[in-house]
Amino acid sequence: MRIIRLHFYLIAFLSLSISWCQSKKYTIHTVAFYNFENLFDTINDPTTHDDEWTPSGSQHWTKEKYELKLKNLARVLSEIGTADNPNGPTLIGGSEIENRGVLEDLIKQPKLQHLDYGIIHFDSPDKRGIDVALLYQKKYFRPTSYSNIPLYIYKNNAIEKEENKVETDDEVEIKTVNNNRIFTRDQLLITGFLEGEEIHIIVNHWPSRSGGEKKSSPFRELAGSLNRRIIDSLQQINPNAKVMTMGDLNDGPFNRSVKLALGAKAKKSEVPEFGVFNPFEEMAVKGMGTIAFRDSWDIFDQIIITESLIKPDFLTFKFWKAGIFNTPFLITTSGQYKGYPLRHTLTEVGFSDHFPVYIYLIKEMK
Repeated sequence: MRIIRLHFYLIAFLSLSISWCQSKKYTIHTVAFYNFENLFDTINDPTTHDDEWTPSGSQHWTKEKYELKLKNLARVLSEIGTADNPNGPTLIGGSEIENRGVLEDLIKQPKLQHLDYGIIHFDSPDKRGIDVALLYQKKYFRPTSYSNIPLYIYKNNAIEKEENKVETDDEVEIKTVNNNRIFTRDQLLITGFLEGEEIHIIVNHWPSRSGGEKKSSPFRELAGSLNRRIIDSLQQINPNAKVMTMGDLNDGPFNRSVKLALGAKAKKSEVPEFGVFNPFEEMAVKGMGTIAFRDSWDIFDQIIITESLIKPDFLTFKFWKAGIFNTPFLITTSGQYKGYPLRHTLTEVGFSDHFPVYIYLIKEMK
């Protein structure tokens, strides 16, 4: 059986091309998502519940800890996907971000500064003030429009009628005369040109599982439905719209929010016209994960793409492959949580309780 080998060569400083069967060359870009887990500065914001992330708060969050957190995150971001692409990710979606200021501090870190990242960020209505954002290498991606799309979800008054206010780790419910709205993260939609090709990115952090997976599932299903409506609207304008939706979905590839509301398929052959493909479902089947709880792994962090990105040609940018960045320095090496992502504790400034995920986009060079 003939074996096809894929080789990579670095050309023109940071522009990477692929030599396939020694006859074709491909440009490659890495697209990543990472939950930064509580990327807070040390300043108390009176409009949000960030008190614990201050020097006098329960986390004893000092300037020194904050600066180490930035250094740690910069190391991770600079290395995602470099096994096949020496250049850092062209596009990085992020979540659990307090404000634009922490992102400005992050992209100035020595390991990231040379990549010249731009920032797209909006403040969300989340009670802790944690937001989603996109970082992009200005050399390769030019944004043309971006907006934050609110997710309107409500508690059932019959279930919660005895409570005037219900708080969770990530969201807050405010009871009004007619309904209970849960204020959660907006969905961030960005349109722009990747080396001249129009693409669309949706960055997400769907409602948490606070109160239990089953009880909270309808909220994430609504988030998946909103995602689907955004994609539908883009495809109505351009049937060949290339859309990538990424984020911490607080659900795995098999949950209703992803499989039914969004309609993601595990195999390329199953994806209908205008459908979406989830390369992380196959990894979940193999027992891989981005987050662990009680020694059970799941893939909450996913990058899901439209059918237009998996068509069998590479004349324009198309999906090549996906991965979970779980390099050894991101893994706890001892104790109760050995093997888990190395997260922040009161005694150690780690990285995150999630592993990052990434995909490669490639295009044949003329």
